[in-house]
Formats: sequence, structure tokens, C-alpha cells
Amino acid sequence: MLEQVLSFGQSLVRRKVVDLSTLEDSKLCRCLGTVDLIALGVGSTLGAGVYVLAGEVAKGNSGPSIVISFLIAALASVMAGLCYAEFGARVPKTGSAYLYSYVTVGEIWAFITGWNLILSYVIGTSSVARAWSGTFDEMIGGHIEVFCKTYFSMNSPGLAQYPDFFAVCLILLLSGLLSFGVKESAWVNKVFTAINVLVLLFVIISGFVKGDAYNWQISEESLINVTIVTRNVSVTANVSSDYGVGGFMPYGFSGTLAGAATCFYAFVGFDCIATTGEEVKNPQRAIPIGIVVSLTVCFLAYFGVSAALTLMMPYYLLDEKSPLPMAFEYVGWGPAKYVVAAGSLCALSTSLLGSIFPMPRIIYAMAEDGVLFKALARINPKTKTPLIATMTSGVVAAIMAFLFDLKALVDMMSIGTLLAYSLVAVCVLILRYQPDEAMERRAGTGEKDFLSSEEGESDLTESESHLNMLKGGSSTLQTVLHPPVCPSESSSSVVNKFVCVLVLLVCVISYLTTYHIGSILALEVWILALLTLCLLIFSGCVYMICRQPQTSKKVSFMVPLLPFLPILSIFVNIYLMVQLSGDTWIRFSAWMAVGFLIYFGYGMWHSLERQRQLQGPLNSSSSKENKKTSREQQAGMDAAEKDQERFICPEKTSQF
Repeated sequence: MLEQVLSFGQSLVRRKVVDLSTLEDSKLCRCLGTVDLIALGVGSTLGAGVYVLAGEVAKGNSGPSIVISFLIAALASVMAGLCYAEFGARVPKTGSAYLYSYVTVGEIWAFITGWNLILSYVIGTSSVARAWSGTFDEMIGGHIEVFCKTYFSMNSPGLAQYPDFFAVCLILLLSGLLSFGVKESAWVNKVFTAINVLVLLFVIISGFVKGDAYNWQISEESLINVTIVTRNVSVTANVSSDYGVGGFMPYGFSGTLAGAATCFYAFVGFDCIATTGEEVKNPQRAIPIGIVVSLTVCFLAYFGVSAALTLMMPYYLLDEKSPLPMAFEYVGWGPAKYVVAAGSLCALSTSLLGSIFPMPRIIYAMAEDGVLFKALARINPKTKTPLIATMTSGVVAAIMAFLFDLKALVDMMSIGTLLAYSLVAVCVLILRYQPDEAMERRAGTGEKDFLSSEEGESDLTESESHLNMLKGGSSTLQTVLHPPVCPSESSSSVVNKFVCVLVLLVCVISYLTTYHIGSILALEVWILALLTLCLLIFSGCVYMICRQPQTSKKVSFMVPLLPFLPILSIFVNIYLMVQLSGDTWIRFSAWMAVGFLIYFGYGMWHSLERQRQLQGPLNSSSSKENKKTSREQQAGMDAAEKDQERFICPEKTSQF
């Protein structure tokens, strides 16, 4: 019984074997270059949010200091981006965070990551398609909404007010474009991204030309006067401002941080670059460059647009839904709103393509590994694209856009994305402290690994196994106190344990600082003592990880400031996950329940790694028999030679 439980547990954490010598082999078409990846990353990240988010955050959270909010959010995103970039250089295969988790932490974590990425991309595709439809409808006077509400109204809870036929057609059209070929869809994406960037450059230059530096230093008295007029108050005594205290940070540094938490989601999308590992000409170089450059371009665009917007118009007058057209009307450039409308449609188009593009590739990677249904891994021989996965994911996204009110589901995107970011950061930590031999072994086949472990095994008595356990414990303690010069299995195990403790501590600290903030501000002893203990253990874990040796194997890109940068990335991502509402976590649990049914009912038993492990014992037993036979033959030959020598030697001695 105990053996079965252990075997089941081991099957959950079995890791994917990637043969590094066959990285160039791919069933998909290698036709994308570095510029294509940068355009894909910029297009999917720099979506319609740049046209809306800046006004919303500036008015409600940050004021002119929204530029600092975007800077903080960009730094947090870059930490995750650098971790993706290193993995893209180490394992340039299709699968993104799913593959990285599978290679490093095991199958169950990989499935959880992949299943949540699918959810994120499906909801992202559906919500962006509805936003595109709504924006276009607004430009033509709202006729589509009036017609659909009149003839196709839906009043059921959880469903949309009306079915969005336009969004369905848009998703199916782009899914068809992706099925046609990745090169053609990359060309379309580059055109739309170029138009979007040109429109944003126009906005930034216009803002600095027509802007007024006074809007960054508005006095509190002016804000109080505006509040009196807005409230229509007759008694002006003791009236406080509704718009902060004025200046560059009207809502204080806490408001700037709150704005940064919202702005963080504006940088989500660059991870789609990591799904193109088997469609890029030089992935180990192009993927890291694509991720870093696209994030830099997006930061400069967000920074420039938010600065231009708050210079053109006082932050308290900004319109939350369409800030840029209102700002141009405020400075007397009303016709510029049509340029902005065209740019926002191009931004929505690239964002939609950026959501649809990685979805079938994640599904393809999971199906290729056997954890999802094998039919989804079929490649069209003409277009060299995962046709069934592309059309299946497109149809599911189209149905969601057609029927559902997606506002309640959008937060579920955040869980999937943040979980993926956290796991990739954990994987980078674990991988960088592994011994070089482990990485070289990983490059071989699973059979070699199995044989090498089988050959070293011997039959141990119970007392000997207990003795080995004690030796292992003392070896781990020895490694903690006196780390080796080069990474070993023991030092790698120490790092793995400390990383697990770190993740648990980050969860506890995030929970306490989110749901017991009142107790912290009241300086209650119990929570201060608990936080102090957690921080002490946290610091100790970081110190112990720092003492362990890192691998000497170099790749084209490596995360700097290890282990601090990945640990900080884990902290930021988990903290943001804890901020999400309870309803979001309930919906997330329901989605995971469906995923676990698929995994434990199908994926676990059809996994390629399971097939490799099952074939291992057969191959090892046959190789043992061959070795035994060869040893017997060798022994027979040695005996024959000795007999021959016995007859020859006397003759030799008689001759002398």
C-alpha cells in the first residue's frame, strides 16, 4: 500500500526529459525572426488599455504620479520577463510556462500552469473581441447594440445583455488567419502594431506640445474650489478636497502604489513570445531579445501617453472611459479623436491576435506530451500549424464572447497569469542551483537516466537503508553549514527545500498584510510578532540560498541579481494574487476541478513520460540479460585461454 502511494506521488512530480541535441527539430514552421517577436510582444501587451487605463488610474489613484506607477509596474513585470527570457534561452520549445514547469518542478504543476494559461487566453480573447465590437459600434453610433437588444435580448443572470455576433465573427476570422499560417498572421500583426505605435507617438508629441506643466503642480486650494463647485455646497467651511492634496502626488505615495498594482496588468501579454520556441529561426537569441525589447517599448509608450495626458488636462477632469478624445477636445484639437479611435481599433486587433496566438500552442504542447487529448496535437502538413487546437480554442472563445458577461470572469485571467509568472521564477531559482551533471543527463534520454540509476542500486537491508537515511540527513546539514564549491545533488536539494519554505512564507506574509492591515496599523503585538518571525525566517532562507553554489553552465541570457530578482518577482506575483476577491477564487476552484478530472482521468495515464518510464524497466532488464550473457561468454573465453596457456607453458620451458 505504501509503495503504491509513493509511486502515485512520484508520478505527479515526474519531470519532462528534453533532448537538447534535437532542439532544431520541429513539426512547426520556423519562419519568425526577432522583429516578428518584438511586434507580437508589443502588440499583445500594448492593447486598448493604453487608451483607457491612463485616465482611470490618474483620476482615481495616482494623479500626475501615474508615470511613477507605470515605472514601478514595469519593473515588477521586467522581473517576470527576465525569468521567461532565461528559460527561453535554455529550453526554446513550444509551451511557455507549462514547459518550464514540466522540465523543473514536475507534471502536476505543469498541468496546473498550462490549464490556467488556457483559461487566461480564452477569457482574454473573448473579452478583447467584445471590447473591439463595442468600440466599433460606438464609432458608428451604437446601431449594432440597439438592433441586438431589440431582437436578441437575453435577461438571464450571468449571461450578456445580448449575443455579440460581431465578436464571434471576429474571433473565427482571426482563428482562420492563424490556421492559414504563422507567417501571414505575423505580417498582419506587424502592420497593426506599427499603426498603433505611430498613433501613440502622435499622442505623446501632441501632449508635450499642447501640455502645461502647471497641471503637475495644482494647489490644494484650487482642488477645494473645484470640490465646492462639483458638490454644489453653499457652506464652504471645513470642505476637504475630493481630489487629494494637489502637487505631483495628490493621493500620496500609497495612491501611487495602488495605481502601480492596477498598471501591472497593463504589461501582461509578453509571455506569448515564449510560446513560439519552435517557430523562431534562432530561438535562444530571439526570445530573450523579443521579451526585453517589447517590455521596454511598452513601458516607454505607457510612460509617454500618461505624461502627455496629465500635462494636457488636469487629472481631476479626465474622462475615465475615453480620456484621450476628451483631452484633445480640451486643448482644441477635436478632430484628433478620429486618429485616436483608429489607433485604439488597431491596438485591440493586435491584442486580440496576441491572445489567440499562444492559446493553441499551449494546447498543442500539452497534447503532444499526452496530458491532453492527442487529437489536439495534429499538425496540418501544408500550413504547419496546430489546426485542430487553433479552431477548437477559437470556437470555445467565440461561444464565450457570444453568450457570457465576461466582466465577472476577467479577474480569473489574473490568477492564471500570476501563477505562471510565480512558477517560472521558482523554476529559474531551482534550475540555476542544479549540478551540471543533472543538466547534461537531462539532455539525454529517459532510458539512459533509468539505466544509470538502476546500475547503481543494490539490495539493502532495513538497517542499511536507515543508516543511509541518517547519512543523507547529516549530508544535507553539512551542505547547509559548509556549502561545496560546485553544485551537487545535496546542495540542489537544500535550495529546493528553502525555496518551498520561501513560497509558504510569502503566502503567509501576503495574507497577513492584506486581511489584517487594521491590526498592523493598530500595532497589535500578536501580528507584529508573527510578521517579525516570518521575516526573520524569510531572511534566513534567502541567506542560505545565497551561500549555495550556482551552475557554471552559461546560456545566451541569464537572469541578473540571482536569487534576489526571482524571489522579489515571486513576492510581487503572490501578493497580487492574494488581492483578488473570494468569488474569483471560487470560480478558479471550479475550473481547476474540471482540469483535475481530465488529468487524473486521461492525462496522467497517457503521459509520454509515463510511457518512457514503463519502457525503462523492460529496456533495463533486457540490457541486464545481455550484460549477463556477455559476462558469461567472457568468462568462458578467459577459462579457455587459461587452459590453452597450461598446455603451452611446458613446451616453452622445455625449449629453453
